[in-house]
Amino acid sequence: MKSREEKQQKTDKAWNELYARLEQDGLLPQADAPVKQHFMQSVPLRWAACIALLLAGTVAAWFIKANFYAGEDKLLLANEKGKPTLVTTFEDGSIAYLSEQASVEYPRHFAEDSREIYLKGDAFFEVSSNKQRPFVIETQQARIEVVGTTFNVRSKDNESFSLSVRTGKVKVTSKKSGESVFVTAGQTALLRDDQLRALQTRDFDQFNRYLKFIHFKDQRLSNVVRIINENTDSIQLKISPELGDRLLTVTFHNDSPQTMAQLICLALNLELTVQQNIININQPR
Repeated sequence: MKSREEKQQKTDKAWNELYARLEQDGLLPQADAPVKQHFMQSVPLRWAACIALLLAGTVAAWFIKANFYAGEDKLLLANEKGKPTLVTTFEDGSIAYLSEQASVEYPRHFAEDSREIYLKGDAFFEVSSNKQRPFVIETQQARIEVVGTTFNVRSKDNESFSLSVRTGKVKVTSKKSGESVFVTAGQTALLRDDQLRALQTRDFDQFNRYLKFIHFKDQRLSNVVRIINENTDSIQLKISPELGDRLLTVTFHNDSPQTMAQLICLALNLELTVQQNIININQPR
């Protein structure tokens, strides 16, 4: 009996968190009667919230630009001022977290011997390891070469360049002087006044800032879940294999794994079950 009550309390708490999140983002339908009191019992309202969430995701596309260049097999993904971190996964599994006013240009398919992209602005990268295909990032000031690592790049036009490594090792080359430095975990490469040097990283919170307010636009559900799990210690999300290719547009704002799972289910008409520290997401029965 006690176990059932505890389970119900956890369920109520999770739904209340989700309600507060939807209410905060203005995604709940307006009604004359108090909504929160009947939120968990009202199936039509859940569907209405789901529709509102999907519409919000559609409307949110106005601040994201993802277009093919005419005559070129390349994509340009750009984030605008004042918007959440824009997350995208490349075909090799590498992930880019674009800060506001940042953009990345990349081919639809990487070459057989390299993975090259062009970055403007600030971004955090998680690069999949592949020694036969180095990952290369071109910026206005520098060229970045990696195999598999995580790092933060700050590269605005006509400003100083910096790169801070969280894990792994990165080679940074100044385009103007040709000088190169190798930067390892806990170090920062700084390019200022045409001088390139490696220093100890002081601002470690820079790696976490990208994760507080993030937006996924038409991303595969398997990639979204992988990113959530990589940044969550206590609770993991698990999806049925047939759901991996479902496309999802959603925004998370400092949400718990439980709330993120519920938002995913609302957006894609799925259901979840909880087993200890695992949240299973499946097709509705």
